[in-house]
Amino acid sequence: MNRRTLVKTTLALALLPSLARAQTWPTKPIRVVNPFSAGGGLDQLARNLAQKLSESLGQSVVVENRTGASGNIGAEFVAREKPDGYTLLMGSSATHGISPALYGSRLPFDPVKDFTAISVSVVQKNVLVINVNTPAKNVAELIAYAKANPGKLSFGSPGAGTSQHLSGELFKYMAKVDMAHVPYKGSAAAMTDLLGDRITMMFTDIPTALPHIKEGRLRALGVTSAEPSSALPDVKPLADQGLPGFDLKAWYGVMGPAGMPPAIAERLNAEITKALKSPELRDKLMAMGQEPIALGLAESDAYVKREIARWAEVVRISGAKIE
Repeated sequence: MNRRTLVKTTLALALLPSLARAQTWPTKPIRVVNPFSAGGGLDQLARNLAQKLSESLGQSVVVENRTGASGNIGAEFVAREKPDGYTLLMGSSATHGISPALYGSRLPFDPVKDFTAISVSVVQKNVLVINVNTPAKNVAELIAYAKANPGKLSFGSPGAGTSQHLSGELFKYMAKVDMAHVPYKGSAAAMTDLLGDRITMMFTDIPTALPHIKEGRLRALGVTSAEPSSALPDVKPLADQGLPGFDLKAWYGVMGPAGMPPAIAERLNAEITKALKSPELRDKLMAMGQEPIALGLAESDAYVKREIARWAEVVRISGAKIE
C-alpha cells in the first residue's frame, strides 16, 4: 500500500463514526431554541424552517423560546448542550454580532469557539416606525421634532444589544438628536407600547410592523438598509433621507454547539438551503422583508466572523453601552 492510499484509507476510517451518526440521525425530535420572544421576524423564520425540516427529516422539529439578556440566555443554553444535532439555536446579528462588542468579557459564551455555524439563512431589513400621533411625516420632520424636544422622545427595542437598539443608537449619532432608549423583553411588548403612544418610535423588523402599517396605526418613515425593501417598496432608505451611509441589516441563521459531527452539520445545511430555495417559503419570507441567502458551512463561519467585526465598529461609532 503506497503512502497516498494509506492516507486516504486513514481519513476514510476517521470519518466512519461521523458518517454513521449522520445516516442514523435524526432518531428523535429536534429542538430549535429561539432566544427571543414569539411573534418577531426571527420567530417567524424559525417556525417556517421547523415545518420544512420536519417534512424533510422525518422527525418533529420544535421551536422553543428561551428569552432574556438580548438573546444571550438562549444562546448560552445551546452552547452548553451536547453537539449531537438535537439542540439548535436560531442565531442572529444580536447574539453573534452585537453582543460580543457590547458585553465583552461579560458575555457568557464565545460566539465563534462555542458554536458550529450551520447556516446563515436570511438578512432582515428593519424599518423606522412612529405612532401616527407623532407630528412627523418624514425623517427630516422627525429629526427637527427631536431637536426641538431634546430628551423627550424615546425609542423602543426588543432588548439592549439587538440590531433594533443599535439602529436607534446610530440614528441618534448621525442625526445628532437626544432620545431615550427603552429596552423591552421582545418586540411584542415594545410594539404594544408604541401602539399605545407610550414611546415615540421603534426600529423593528418588518414582519412585526407590517400589519400595523397596513392598518394605518403606524407610520413607516424609512428602512435601515441602503436599498429599499420589496415588502415596503414605497418607503425610502434612511440613507436617502439625509443620513448618507446608514446601512444596517440584521441576519438570522441556524447554529449548533461546537463540535457537531461534520456530516450532520452538512446535512442540516443542505436541508435548510433546500427549504429556503423552495418558491413557497422564499416568497413568504420576501413578503416579510427577509431575504434568503442560505450560505454554506464555511461561508457561514466566515460571515459570522466578519459580522462580529462590523458590529463592533457600529457600537464604537454610536457609543452604545450596556448599563
